[in-house]
Amino acid sequence: MAFNKGRAYFGLYGYHFDPGAVTKIIGLEPTSVNDAGTRGSLDKPVVSSWELSTETLTSETQELDIYKLIDDEILKKIEPAKDKIIEICKSHNLSPRIGVVLTLSIDKDETTPDVGFGARVIKFCAEIGAFINIDYKLSARV
Repeated sequence: MAFNKGRAYFGLYGYHFDPGAVTKIIGLEPTSVNDAGTRGSLDKPVVSSWELSTETLTSETQELDIYKLIDDEILKKIEPAKDKIIEICKSHNLSPRIGVVLTLSIDKDETTPDVGFGARVIKFCAEIGAFINIDYKLSARV
């Protein structure tokens, strides 16, 4: 049986910025960074990224509660740094986003996870100018 998998994340993306500087300013350790933009040239810009992510969870061991992942594991960590996030986005022209990455089971017996965003998340996104991104794919047959 194939199971659903999912994770939630908060990310900052932009050209010609050092993710290490973001870490220092907002005071949170990311789960992943890509500093390719620091090496990109003006004629061929490359995107750098700073991301804070949950672990990838599977429905084999627990229910995938996307609301809870975002509220309890992402928003609780980044809300205290809201003003710093706004500041760094303006000063470095960064694009913030809250996202969900899902791999959905194709098994007819597996239920699909609820995906949604509460008022607190929507308000936070509006305040920092973030958008929401949902990436999904179907699992392979087993």
